[in-house]
Amino acid sequence: MSTEFDFFENPQVSKLFDLILELGADLNVASTRVRALEMLLIRSGQIKSGDLDNFQPNTEEATRLDQNRDEYMARLIRIITEIGPSEHPLREQWDAAIAKRGLKK
Repeated sequence: MSTEFDFFENPQVSKLFDLILELGADLNVASTRVRALEMLLIRSGQIKSGDLDNFQPNTEEATRLDQNRDEYMARLIRIITEIGPSEHPLREQWDAAIAKRGLKK
């Protein structure tokens, strides 16, 4: 991290702050969209108020929700574990991600 962007003089604190900002931004977008969607569904009569609070996923839905959670957490953990300066793409992680994708095909 260059000193120009080093507000905390500690790389670990800076990474933690980056993580908190990422979480805050994602949470704001997600909660706004969920609330808007719920309002639209209630307004159109597709669901009743409180239906989301009582939702119980089936096995396939639970698996999909778990996968989404795991992918999200991996993205957040990457912020803490990334190597190199934060102001440019991280070559080591990029190469690993490309290699991993190549193995899945």
